[in-house]
Amino acid sequence: MTTQMTATPSIATITTGRVKATLDRLYAETLRVDPLVRQAAQRDGFGSEADAGFYRAMRDAYMPVTPDMGNLLYLLVRSSGARSVIEYGTSFGLSTLFLAAALRDNGGGVLISTEIEAHKAAQARLNLAEAGLDDLVEIRLGDATHTLAEGCPDVIDFVLLDGAKSDYLPVLKILEPRLRTGALISADNSEMAGAQAFVDYVREPGNGYLCTSLFTRALGDYHANQIVMRG
Repeated sequence: MTTQMTATPSIATITTGRVKATLDRLYAETLRVDPLVRQAAQRDGFGSEADAGFYRAMRDAYMPVTPDMGNLLYLLVRSSGARSVIEYGTSFGLSTLFLAAALRDNGGGVLISTEIEAHKAAQARLNLAEAGLDDLVEIRLGDATHTLAEGCPDVIDFVLLDGAKSDYLPVLKILEPRLRTGALISADNSEMAGAQAFVDYVREPGNGYLCTSLFTRALGDYHANQIVMRG
């Protein structure tokens, strides 16, 4: 008679301990802070990111990926075995936590994230340290078209685009030569007008990508995302 051994399933880092506690705290703060900041921005004439000064007006807002999208980011990085991740748009670091946790559970790696607001970058570093993931992440301060122009891994496995939508395509073009075959790209809020050039580019078959759309819901709104694979 043979005895079949069953491996004990591991617990995902995002579901327990310091990472979960940090995510829970930050999402609770998002629900408290972001509606008020957005209302103030709208009163000042900054209703959407197409308005000049929108991101400056929203500098105190968390503006995270939805919890469902964060879980999907974790799943994509884990299942693809990614070890090198680029994130455009750190904000307060919620999406960064999902990505870094996946790298931790993959056995390690490097995450380079970039943020234009200094106080957001500083707070994101504190949040990552609180969660015990700061050793995996480098946060670069400045315009992504400059901060990601050099010093990135030779081979990139995963990219999250979640900053100014008009920069999605320029950032992709910068990273494109380093994307491995099968690399995944997640583009958040891809329904916004500024992302249209990016969407058109990745949906053109001759450019070597395969993509699909999905929606997540938060605070009563639906948010579109493009999930893209480099062919």
